[in-house]
Amino acid sequence: MAFARLALATLAVVIAGAAWGQQSPMPEDIAWKLLELGRVIDPPKTVEIYAPLQEKEPYQGVKVERDVKYGPADRNLLDIFLPETAAPPRPVLIFVHGGAFVGGNKRTTPTSPFYDNIMLWAAKNGFVGVNVTYRLAPLAPWPAGAEDMATAVQWVKDKVGERGGDPARIYLMGHSAGAVHVASYVSHPEFRKVKGGGLAGAIMVSGIYDLTATPLADTQRAYFGTDPERYPEQSSLKGLATTEVPLMLAAAELDPAGFVLQFDLAKQASCKRASGCARTLLLPQHSHMSEVYSVNTADTRLTDEFLDFVKTGK
Repeated sequence: MAFARLALATLAVVIAGAAWGQQSPMPEDIAWKLLELGRVIDPPKTVEIYAPLQEKEPYQGVKVERDVKYGPADRNLLDIFLPETAAPPRPVLIFVHGGAFVGGNKRTTPTSPFYDNIMLWAAKNGFVGVNVTYRLAPLAPWPAGAEDMATAVQWVKDKVGERGGDPARIYLMGHSAGAVHVASYVSHPEFRKVKGGGLAGAIMVSGIYDLTATPLADTQRAYFGTDPERYPEQSSLKGLATTEVPLMLAAAELDPAGFVLQFDLAKQASCKRASGCARTLLLPQHSHMSEVYSVNTADTRLTDEFLDFVKTGK
């Protein structure tokens, strides 16, 4: 036990950046809690860690529109967060939640800070924030997610100008299953409703891009089906090697190993593009859920990379 504790302590120091003489923006107690949780996807326990750090309604300096319809399905709904001070036209950040293809929502509960936290961060940084939900498996199997992304992008392209947003600067960001839907949209032009895809950039955080690389979980088969012959065409890897949409890829250091593998595969594929490799970030100390639950806290490592991605276009 003493050896195991020592190993954890050594790992925590390295992860925290002390080995490079750097101070981590993650408090030590949070780093330990995430490390002790390990490489698991545990939303309830991660909520316990991060909810106290997040803002509560009513939010200051932001106008919020809830449950705006963007398409015909019951779950084709979005929330819009508008900054009250930034001068238009503003860039737009569309966020797509996860949920293992069979669950999840743009707001996890009616009083939850997640994923309002990402919208608040966007508004504070001069963006129009658009928080999207979509149809779920098994009632809506592949390619429903990509189709809903296409409908949402088209709606934003047509309507965001009325709210001070810039239709020429739309960034589509997805986490987990949401990242898969973003990747499907970016890599399969046949689903697009807007010429060229309508995006200034796509950000994929801890997604799955090659369905043949690792065995699929039951929830993944509920969305993609049970026929392995279709998995290559349903994967995004080939399209990520050819798309001209600027790409940013991220994963968490404490992600389950399969997500880190997928991150590496997507990175390698993106480097085949004429425009060069995607921007990539393996986020130190973080887990699958903490990487997005930490947005709009003092830990700005993910969002700093995103802002630089927006600024440089790559």
